[in-house]
Amino acid sequence: MDFLQTLNISANNKGVSTGVQWVKSKGEKISSFSPVDGVLIGTVTAADRLAYDTVTEKAQEAFAEWRLWPAPKRGEIVRLVGMELRKFKTELGTLVSYEMGKSLQEGMGEVQEMIDICDFAVGLSRQLHGTTMHSERPGHRMYDQYHPLGVVGIISAFNFPVAVWAWNSMLAWVCGDVTVWKPSEKTPLCGVACQQIIQSVFKKNNVPEGVCGLISGGKNVGEWMSADKRIPLISATGSTRMGKAVGAVVGERLGRSLLELGGNNAIIISSEADINIAITAAVFGAVGTAGQRCTTTRRLIIHEKIYNKFKERLVNAYSQLKIGNPLNEKMHVGPLIDKDAVNNYLSAVAKCKEQGGNFIVEPGVLKGKAFESGCYVKPCVAEAKNSFEIVQHETFAPILYIMKYKTIEEAIALQNGVPQGLSSSVITNNLREAELFLSQGGSDCGIANVNIGTSGAEIGGAFGGEKETGGGRESGSDAWKVYMRRQTNTINYTDKLPLAQGIRFDL
Repeated sequence: MDFLQTLNISANNKGVSTGVQWVKSKGEKISSFSPVDGVLIGTVTAADRLAYDTVTEKAQEAFAEWRLWPAPKRGEIVRLVGMELRKFKTELGTLVSYEMGKSLQEGMGEVQEMIDICDFAVGLSRQLHGTTMHSERPGHRMYDQYHPLGVVGIISAFNFPVAVWAWNSMLAWVCGDVTVWKPSEKTPLCGVACQQIIQSVFKKNNVPEGVCGLISGGKNVGEWMSADKRIPLISATGSTRMGKAVGAVVGERLGRSLLELGGNNAIIISSEADINIAITAAVFGAVGTAGQRCTTTRRLIIHEKIYNKFKERLVNAYSQLKIGNPLNEKMHVGPLIDKDAVNNYLSAVAKCKEQGGNFIVEPGVLKGKAFESGCYVKPCVAEAKNSFEIVQHETFAPILYIMKYKTIEEAIALQNGVPQGLSSSVITNNLREAELFLSQGGSDCGIANVNIGTSGAEIGGAFGGEKETGGGRESGSDAWKVYMRRQTNTINYTDKLPLAQGIRFDL
């Protein structure tokens, strides 16, 4: 395949890098099979402990130099990274689609997200500002400023194999931090491809070796990172279960965690909704990336007046979905990441039926030559109660639960009535309903939308959620502050030493 050759992806790829050169490792081999057709794309070598320590120590050395580069100069490097990503957008986007299974459009969109965050970070490199405060003491000036933290450890998930790394890395780099990245063991070749693109830019511009480390591997590598006192910040994306484990280990050493975990996202569909907008938002949100987004729409909370009408429209829309090879742009839905994900899908379907769910769009695993990887499933819809145990959990698959409500207050309570708190939406033309949804008594999620769905966040806003979603914020707004340490400075420019709060200390 031409895109693999262009990205220099061969049968055997190294999996550990300092950002300038590859590091030898005796770690296990990780094979990457495409969920699209079941073909072995390639293998990478995981980090052993020696290789891991080599990359981490090199990152520490690089930080001592990199933090002294002026922030706009660091921003220039990120600008060049963005330009290089533009050159390889088609090839990298195709690899994302082929290795992960998302549609080609979504693969291209993910690389565009990387380019966008580069542009955002370049501008940010001239805006890392603090605040000046008035001192209560005469002849004193007081202000705060931000300094880089050091080594930032990034643990990313398979569903966004490149974009989430870019969100973290581009901001961390302009802030003066260095990064060490463990990509998902389910999409290791995306990590290798990104590293090769970065290495070409860094070598040409004499970036210190160690600014961008790659450490492929499994759970053990994540555990090394979480417990490593040399890494002051761990940014981890994945399941709530994984995030709790990472947070506990990092917290025990008083490190910082940036956690982006599970979602159980709902759209409230008002009796005053634009039905066409609601259908599009609901279907794309539920089946996009085959239900494997943290922002996937998992619940529809529909007003009882329009429930039956909307249900009919929903069933009709699902009947038009095309499932198949995601590299074919005519397909709406690709495969799940692997057969374990298929088993989780089947288990959730069985539990829903056991707990009283009624499927109005039937589930199933697709068979035949076009689906020979065994990873293709039917997006399905079930009438269910919010209180069902299975509805309270996130299943990374295209299963949508629908339910009725009478009042907007009841709908908001249902929306909030799950452990997760990532993304939420209301579709309504009623201004009062929209404002109530966004008020202090409204959605308890980190993201709350009106007249758009739960998925498809832009990089300009801070991304993240509350409750079991972890509380982290990445990407836009002032998320850059997470990657820095804050320092308050007071300067006395007089020949006296007055104390705060009027305290006197006479000698």
